[in-house]
Amino acid sequence: MGRRKGQPIHGWLIIDKPIGITSTQVVAKVRRVLGAAKAGHGGTLDPLASGILPIALGEATKTVAYAMDGDKTYHFRVRWGVARSTDDGEGEITATSDHRPSVQEIEDILPRFLGEVLQTPPIYSAIKIEGKRAYDLARDQQPVDMKPRTVRIDALRLLGQSDSDHADFEASCGKGTYMRALARDLALALGTVGHIVRLRRMRVGAFGEKDAISLEKLDELGHSAAASEHLLPVETVLDDIPALALTEAESKRLKSGQTVSLLRLAARMPLETIPLDSLVRVMADGKLVALARTENGEIVPFRVFNL
Repeated sequence: MGRRKGQPIHGWLIIDKPIGITSTQVVAKVRRVLGAAKAGHGGTLDPLASGILPIALGEATKTVAYAMDGDKTYHFRVRWGVARSTDDGEGEITATSDHRPSVQEIEDILPRFLGEVLQTPPIYSAIKIEGKRAYDLARDQQPVDMKPRTVRIDALRLLGQSDSDHADFEASCGKGTYMRALARDLALALGTVGHIVRLRRMRVGAFGEKDAISLEKLDELGHSAAASEHLLPVETVLDDIPALALTEAESKRLKSGQTVSLLRLAARMPLETIPLDSLVRVMADGKLVALARTENGEIVPFRVFNL
């Protein structure tokens, strides 16, 4: 496989994604503007959604799974009385209802959706069913047997109602929670039907609006040093993983796939300062070296970084 052309840029760039563009298109644009050799994203946002889209560059692409595992916060608006095939404004109308829930009815129902709840993802989603994307099956008018799954919703509150047809919410949730499904289920629990008409992601794990840059601003900055000022270190998404400082010689061993004995570390640092969690973030000279597991008295690397 030929080498990809571009600069070896490593780190996270947090884009405030506009409406009307896919997450993949954002990745392509960032790569083009920065001239980066390698890029990926940490969690898809639908074209109709806006907000925080973390873009992994270079070695940060090895940490994408950790970004996607982070808790997320969303703001969304539900339109009551109209159900659509996609559970958002794009699909065809599938049902209507004259019932409009009151503020009190909405407030009373919210606790039902907190904690670990069963949720059936929208049929128009990227989930694979027997090797095919659900949205491809749905578009081809094929039956989509979507199984419910357990998701975690940590907070859900009503932000307000602009009129009787609409209500605005804020939700904080774990991985794999669909706001379109939540909007649909809220409506059904309130004795009506509904779909999402506006969705904005406010936070993904450690990344929030304070870290974000718009595509227009990025375009303006281009390859300049000012653009790289917005780049966050690769290890930003690994903050929850205990750090372990090694010497240059030890880190070289890990980088070549060899293990390092915990006894070697115990000779120079107090045992209680050595994290014995199964997962550690290995640092040397302030730089991220590897993600490793501590097994049977050894530090075993499983993801090595070339920074």
